[in-house]
Amino acid sequence: MVRPGYIINRMAVFLVLCGVALGAERFPPPEFVETNHQLPPINQITDVTPRSDIYEYIDVGVLLAALGLSSYLVLRKRSRRAIFILMVFSLLYFGFWRKGCICSIGAIQNITLSIFDPDYAIPITAAAFFLLPLVFTLFFGRTFCAAVCPLGAIQDIVLLRPVSVPKWLENMLRLFAYVYLGAAVLFAATGSAFVICRYDPFISFFRLSGSLNMLILGACFLVVGVFIGRPYCRFFCPYGVILRQFSRFSKRRVTITPDECIQCGLCEDSCPFGAIREPTAEWPVGYYEKSKKRLAYLIILVPVLAFLCGWMGFAVRPVMSRMHERVRLAERIYLEDTGKVQDVTDASTAFRATGQQTKELYAEASKIRDEFGLGGWLVGGFIGLVIGLKLIGLTVRRQRVDYEADRAGCLACGRCFEYCPQERLRLKNAKEIIGES
Repeated sequence: MVRPGYIINRMAVFLVLCGVALGAERFPPPEFVETNHQLPPINQITDVTPRSDIYEYIDVGVLLAALGLSSYLVLRKRSRRAIFILMVFSLLYFGFWRKGCICSIGAIQNITLSIFDPDYAIPITAAAFFLLPLVFTLFFGRTFCAAVCPLGAIQDIVLLRPVSVPKWLENMLRLFAYVYLGAAVLFAATGSAFVICRYDPFISFFRLSGSLNMLILGACFLVVGVFIGRPYCRFFCPYGVILRQFSRFSKRRVTITPDECIQCGLCEDSCPFGAIREPTAEWPVGYYEKSKKRLAYLIILVPVLAFLCGWMGFAVRPVMSRMHERVRLAERIYLEDTGKVQDVTDASTAFRATGQQTKELYAEASKIRDEFGLGGWLVGGFIGLVIGLKLIGLTVRRQRVDYEADRAGCLACGRCFEYCPQERLRLKNAKEIIGES
């Protein structure tokens, strides 16, 4: 078992590296500088032809049916084979047939934009795809991840030779998902971009087209997924962050064995996601006193981490704000007006044709940067709070007498069912009863 102090030291090293990376943007560039980075407007994030209302309702109905069937297969049927078949169906329907749009992961941005932009009317499909998996997670655990999400399905299918990831490394890698969630919310709230949809690693496979960069990114995830169980789901998925927290309070959850645990450990070996928690040993002498002191230090450290990360988020606002097309346009107009560039762009030509004053554009860009400054404080503070709470969670030691599926981390894939001797005995008895009848 990895000692908590060792884990905390590893987390501290990771924090320092993150701080160095963010600190590279501590000194912002001049007010307006040239940039070649271009992103499409937020209303041009997809090239999929809009579907008629009837098909949208059909999609919601299929999602609802798949969630219900997945919950039944996981909690009542307890069949890995049936879960796998439903997973393949979800990949074909929600992935290749619907071309991955709209998905529950990308719907985070639609929900965010509807909150911050009163002129944006969220499609009912997007709201349903966002809310339905959350409701099912509250009642039945992460059955959406088990067999309904096409992104999880495509990774699960290629998992051939799983290797375990050390707990300390998994906890550090999972921070990327929180950063990704914060960035996605910030960019959607400011009307800058839908980055989740833009950088979906598997959308190019679902649509059988796309840029070479995204195809390479998706291929990299799939290659890694041959050995590491669902790397995108575990370490990058922003919707997975929300599902983890909802699953902690689920009314029902996956149980490894239908009967008494015999502590054979086979379930832990079968789980490629590191979601099985082993029984804990008795506390060593003096551990409780040391743990209390460490916990007190970490509680004091939490607001410090929140402030430091919030400050780093504020410091990179000039870089983040360039994701907004109006800020990029203001930078370009400034370069042209000061003679730092000689050519013009289509965007700058169109702006000058409107007759709008450049000072109005600069004022608008400045306001957007202020919004990113406030958003940077909030997102950075959120990340700092998450890091602090993770450190506290690693310090607090919970007593377990049996092998248990982790409420937050279990993806309800059903692999552990068929490895459990008690489950095999139950199935054998059930077959004998059916045969006698």
